[in-house]
Amino acid sequence: MREFTFDLMGRLKDDYTVTAFDRPGLGYSDRAPGTDTSLFATEGASPQAQAAMLREAALAIGIEDPVVAGHSFGGIVSYAWAVAGLDEDSPINAKAVVSLAGVTMPWPGELDPYYRVNGSAFGGVVTIPLISALAPQSAISDAIEGTFAPQAVPEGYAEYIGAVLSLRPFAMRANIRHVNTSRPHVVALSARYPELTLPIEVVHGTEDTTVPMAVHPDEAVKVLPSMNVVRLQGVGHMPHHARPEIAVNAINRAAERAGLR
Repeated sequence: MREFTFDLMGRLKDDYTVTAFDRPGLGYSDRAPGTDTSLFATEGASPQAQAAMLREAALAIGIEDPVVAGHSFGGIVSYAWAVAGLDEDSPINAKAVVSLAGVTMPWPGELDPYYRVNGSAFGGVVTIPLISALAPQSAISDAIEGTFAPQAVPEGYAEYIGAVLSLRPFAMRANIRHVNTSRPHVVALSARYPELTLPIEVVHGTEDTTVPMAVHPDEAVKVLPSMNVVRLQGVGHMPHHARPEIAVNAINRAAERAGLR
């Protein structure tokens, strides 16, 4: 949640009612209902289950006709939010989606060994507790710098977002299992993309090696005619920090296309 409140929310709150959610299992949130949280479990909550939990929360606090924005893995949760609206008449159905370097399409090949090892039963019992206990501050800093590369990390970012929270075993297991078991769910979601007619705005960096453009928006635009892609040359995985004005413009454009402004 604090990833968005570090900068982006402040740029939007004068023009919108803005709500930031933790992805289920991260921050201080619970896992999605029905998720096996045992040490030996390997299956993570699907993007669809995470979206269902967030839709329920949005409904409970009275959100209506939202522009749903997600970054990185939150991107596929945002698409799952929109796809859920194809089958349910609800005030919290997305009026538009904004993907900021978001996961969108099934990827070729296997994930990094980090996810495959730590997402296994062995990882849940052995390696995740070891990483949680022994990872030095330098490892956290390196991970954040790698996420922002080739851009620099904004001053005070790591402290503000509480980066060490991501090293708690509970949160590590949640995130790793989400990613490690998500591909079949992404396949299922992408099969329904042609049914989506709502405005979709994408802001994605050409130097993003975490969620590559060639795999995600460049393929998604072939099956999502309502998708508009803004390519940021030389930008990595954090486009809303590298070019925040472009991210705000995309949200404004999504709202306008949806008839909300």
